[in-house]
Amino acid sequence: MDDAQQPTVIDTSVPHSARIWNHWLGGKDNYEVDREMGGKVEEIFPGFVQVARMTRQFTGRAVRYLAGEAGIRQFLDVGTGLPTADNTHEVAQRVAPESHILYIDNDPMVLAHAHALLTSTPEGATAYVDADLHRPDEILEAARQRLDFDQPIALMLMGILGHIDPYQRARDIVATLLDALPSGSYLAIAEADDTHPPFVESMRAYAESGAVPYRLRSPEQIRGFFTGLELVEPGLVAPYTWRPEDGAASTDPVPGAGLAAVARKP
Repeated sequence: MDDAQQPTVIDTSVPHSARIWNHWLGGKDNYEVDREMGGKVEEIFPGFVQVARMTRQFTGRAVRYLAGEAGIRQFLDVGTGLPTADNTHEVAQRVAPESHILYIDNDPMVLAHAHALLTSTPEGATAYVDADLHRPDEILEAARQRLDFDQPIALMLMGILGHIDPYQRARDIVATLLDALPSGSYLAIAEADDTHPPFVESMRAYAESGAVPYRLRSPEQIRGFFTGLELVEPGLVAPYTWRPEDGAASTDPVPGAGLAAVARKP
């Protein structure tokens, strides 16, 4: 974390997505307003906690694939969220201790806890930068100071693109980031889609709380983020069906699980 980056005032009067996710994942870095909103979402969509944890598990599997089979040694994790177990650098450095990870977020509470993201193996490195996904050029400027843009980089965007509106703006941001990365880089995304009515209703209630809205996208729109890339098998699928480590995903569908994929830049 840069010395100049000091935590600003944390607003506890409205719920915040990073803190709500922390609550759903069993963390303690949240406030009553976040727990209340998390509970309201669960009332409308009872399977939401399961979905949140499935998304987190997908992130771990994606990082293991990228650091292992794909041979990636650099990760740009945008929309980091609050530190929990198995953060990107922990997973990547278990596979490849020399991995370098740059975390990006713009929430003051994440900044306040960023020290937990800065542990690293002696061979590798981790850093945290306070920056906004709405300004991808600033993210790239920070990334160029800490990552080697002559070598492949994995861009991680987990559950963050729904906060960008309109959809074309989100597409443009992803394209700007990807265009700057070298051939052989990867994009990993997990996003909620709009096919499950309780999820749609829960996000409406979430927006009405005063929190930054999260916009559900159609499967076709989510697929659009990967335009021009080579999808890694099994392609764009529910997170729990993406390369399950026990060799077989549950045969029972999980409504509202969203979609996830990893893709390579040619």
